Amino acid sequence: MAIKLGVIADDFTGATDIASFMVQSGWKVTQLLGIPNENTFVPYDIDAVVISLKIRSCSADEAVTQALKACQWLLHKASCQQLFFKYCSTFDSTSEGNIGPVTDALMDELQTDISLICPALPVNGRTVVFGHLFVNGQLLNESGMQNHPITPMKDANLLRLMEQQSKGMAGLVELKYIHQGKQAIRCQLELLRQRGIRYAVVDVLTMEDLLPIAQAASDMFLVTGGSGLGAALASHHSGQALAASTIGNTPPSRGRRAIILSGSCSVMTNQQVMEYKKIAPSMLLNIGECINNPEYSNQLIDWVIQKSTDVFAPMLYATQPPKSLEMIQQRYGATKASNAVEQVFAEVVSKLSRNGFNTFIVAGGETSSRVVQSLGIQQLSIGAPIAPGVPWVHCLHTDYWLALKSGNFGSRNFFQHALNMFHK
Repeated sequence: MAIKLGVIADDFTGATDIASFMVQSGWKVTQLLGIPNENTFVPYDIDAVVISLKIRSCSADEAVTQALKACQWLLHKASCQQLFFKYCSTFDSTSEGNIGPVTDALMDELQTDISLICPALPVNGRTVVFGHLFVNGQLLNESGMQNHPITPMKDANLLRLMEQQSKGMAGLVELKYIHQGKQAIRCQLELLRQRGIRYAVVDVLTMEDLLPIAQAASDMFLVTGGSGLGAALASHHSGQALAASTIGNTPPSRGRRAIILSGSCSVMTNQQVMEYKKIAPSMLLNIGECINNPEYSNQLIDWVIQKSTDVFAPMLYATQPPKSLEMIQQRYGATKASNAVEQVFAEVVSKLSRNGFNTFIVAGGETSSRVVQSLGIQQLSIGAPIAPGVPWVHCLHTDYWLALKSGNFGSRNFFQHALNMFHK
């Protein structure tokens, strides 16, 4: 059975995000962690394979190198019929990249002259109107994303963002053409291509707007965007309603030892941390200790084990409101502080896993990547959704269960709701 879609995801939460939406839309999906090799097992009966990379905030050269390796594997080992470069629905990048450079490299490798730019995910409040990206009705650069510690988004215009970090011109397929259906969209894409446009930004206001876009793009060798387009492609091929299913496995209620780790500083994660602190033991990481104290992770582990008998799992968090985050970055440097926090989280998880902890709920793409890498996981199956874009995922080889949450996804009680799914 041919694999219909190969996905290159620029971080681990984004990978589980698109995998979950495709499963809910009727496809069988497997998720691989890191670049596969010749010995990587590929199930014969899947519709899509998602490769999770950690290339959102590394150098553009490194991001391109890893993306091309993943591309080659998807083409030659998995024989995928179509490729998808998946990035965040808030287009997380800087003026230097990495979305533009990776898109260019994949287009050159695949010899394609135009590709979609479709980050929209209306079910989570991400819409595109006249080429401008909105988050819950606010322009991207006024939504809180302008305060992101690694990829602050200062502009909502996707055409400008693409042209700043890539080597070609961007054009727009307006909403009126989306509403006219796939043939009108294809005509607009052809007109843009004839004008030498490399990147076709598409307007999207509702989840239903994604369906004709998926139909129009079904014969394109390369598309780029968020999980909404992935869901629409799955729905188009499977004939199942868009993101209609909520079935899937959840962690068994017995034998669970869980911890929550929150590294995201998004607006929603701040609210989720504040909400969870009301009911569960929690500890804020000390950034100075993360940087200077080699024994700090052991101290945190002792605290977690002591508090793990509580009704709700203990939480370690580095989540901070914008003003506090700014002070930390001024004192220590943004990269140094972020790397130190990720390293401590990785050490804590690695050691806790050897002490019987087997369930990890993680907020933040960078944090999730380091956590998964520290556990040595190579492949995940997709379980039931906790919130749109955040499924339970399961490692069959280790019996680890994880929830990997992008920063602004989920409701205020996300952490409690995730735990309640297996506290039965």
